[in-house]
Amino acid sequence: MRQRIYEIIEVAGKGDKLSKIYDVSMMIIIGFSLVPIAAKNDTGIFRIIDIVTTIIFILDYIMRLITADLKLKKGKKSFALYPITPLAILDLISILPSILPLYGAFRILKVIRLMRTFRVFRVFKVVRYSKSIRLIINVFKKQKASLLLVLALALGYIVISALIIISIEPETFPNFFDALYWATVSLTSVGYGDIYAISVAGKVITMISTLFGMAIIALPMGIITAGLLDELKLMREEKNKKDE
Repeated sequence: MRQRIYEIIEVAGKGDKLSKIYDVSMMIIIGFSLVPIAAKNDTGIFRIIDIVTTIIFILDYIMRLITADLKLKKGKKSFALYPITPLAILDLISILPSILPLYGAFRILKVIRLMRTFRVFRVFKVVRYSKSIRLIINVFKKQKASLLLVLALALGYIVISALIIISIEPETFPNFFDALYWATVSLTSVGYGDIYAISVAGKVITMISTLFGMAIIALPMGIITAGLLDELKLMREEKNKKDE
């Protein structure tokens, strides 16, 4: 029984119609769960939608919890480890905002209202049911080292640029945070114009920062594209092997 539940709630396997129906249904339910947020209304039909979708999410969470050992394959430890996995935490965050207000004692705590903003995380639950999104996630996992290297390079360049510009124009940039802000928007070629260098040396540094920024920003795009092409090629090869 648990094995069949696990097969249904996981991403649809080839030929498993019930699993595909479950995946599609959950994606539709996730969409409906966002309606009350978009409407900014918690009364009437919107309240009913919120309650119904939350109950479904809770049932989905429970089913995943009771089949955690089949997914994580770590025996009884799986039931303790599953709640701290990224997707499980995401599921819990999407559920809690609708549950906590039910407890009267918590209503006096205004901070609980902030939890309601976490409802938007429900849209990210689609990741669990979309093969395309899972494909992109696999690309990020496999290219993690390269992407982290680019991130370190970008952060390093931002800090160095900030240190240079604050040394050249201490009057324009009264604190290091302003310099970091300028370096970030210059690196990304955004340039909001609310803070900018005014001296010749500062303008030269800005131009150099922008040019380097274009190169640095282009690096992760190339890495992700190459990784995506490799992943698609691998999928095609696996599909061809199965067809043979």
